[in-house]
Amino acid sequence: MADVFRLEGSLTLAEVGRHLDEGRNRLGKGDLTVDLQGVTEADSAALALLLDWCRTARRTGNKLVVAGLPTGMTSLADLYGVSDLLPIEA
Repeated sequence: MADVFRLEGSLTLAEVGRHLDEGRNRLGKGDLTVDLQGVTEADSAALALLLDWCRTARRTGNKLVVAGLPTGMTSLADLYGVSDLLPIEA
């Protein structure tokens, strides 16, 4: 069963740095579901964070799933052409 990492509140350039290592560490230990349902604000730094964790998952051989992706982040991912790179839970 995958570990669940729930992020809440703002996920912008000012905040992503404090989550980067925790996500990497959790992925180093096993599969991870990142639950973004509680995120109220996000910018392109949040997408960069998720893409970093995708690379970490590939490197460690563990599975990453992104759940509850907010509409604004979906729009940003579409705009930047990276939607297909994110393992978004349907």
